[in-house]
Amino acid sequence: MFLRKYFRRSFPATLCAAFLVFTISTSSAAVHKISDRLYAYISDNDSSSNSTFLVTSEGILVVDTGLNEQEGRKLLAEIRKISALPVRYIVNTHYHPDHRGGNAVVGLEATIISTPFTARRTPEGVARAVDRVTFTDRIELYLGAQKIEIYFPGPAHTLGDALVYFPQERAIATGDLFLNGSCPAMDEGDMENWVVALDAALKLPLDAVVPGHFELASKEQLLRFRNYLADLRDQVAAMFRAGMPLDQVQKRLDMGNYKDFRQYPNYEATFADNATAYYRQLEKRAKENKTH
Repeated sequence: MFLRKYFRRSFPATLCAAFLVFTISTSSAAVHKISDRLYAYISDNDSSSNSTFLVTSEGILVVDTGLNEQEGRKLLAEIRKISALPVRYIVNTHYHPDHRGGNAVVGLEATIISTPFTARRTPEGVARAVDRVTFTDRIELYLGAQKIEIYFPGPAHTLGDALVYFPQERAIATGDLFLNGSCPAMDEGDMENWVVALDAALKLPLDAVVPGHFELASKEQLLRFRNYLADLRDQVAAMFRAGMPLDQVQKRLDMGNYKDFRQYPNYEATFADNATAYYRQLEKRAKENKTH
């Protein structure tokens, strides 16, 4: 095992190949075999996150562990069908409970890796401080000859997201920076940088994309989600600059190209909710500019 930290950003810039995965049938959640070592766990519970796990000769790395102990046990049961080796690392892509609620069940002795923002918002009972590694920009982790790149793309969905790239498998785990065919819930992030973060991810060689929720995806589906955010950004920004109030922005927003996207009013994950979140970001920025 070898861990390397970086405090400057650098992103590979090679284009992708074709999307290819294999599916293992299970009685509940779907486990997709991305490669001989890498698996995507697609949760059967929309309220709980997807997970990704890498099985190596030196142990297992897991990205996100689900909503709670029950979901964590379901994930661990699928991991144990493939390997009895210990879970050495858990990466939490962000602080929301549906992505780290199963930490203690999946890897009680595992080292938890996250951004400092996520660590500060994760209860000690979920990830003990002595077993926690944080990074401000980028980490390269080597486990059983497998390279894992974990990086902070800047404020996006939250103020402390992490993306996990597996270069040998040409795959990425995005957390809630990408939801396949769905409006996202927006935290205190940055809509504009969110699009920039996805642009950078799209430059990576990618055959498989594990979203925070819903089906395993291709690069093309990631691009469509990026285009949704960019389209919403452009429409809302133009109406904001024209002095239009929020209620009129919501009424005039045209998301017809994405009418098949899932929307969840109970999670503030609708077209109108996303427009509101970005409108508030623009208001805050305008106010800050006036005070300087």
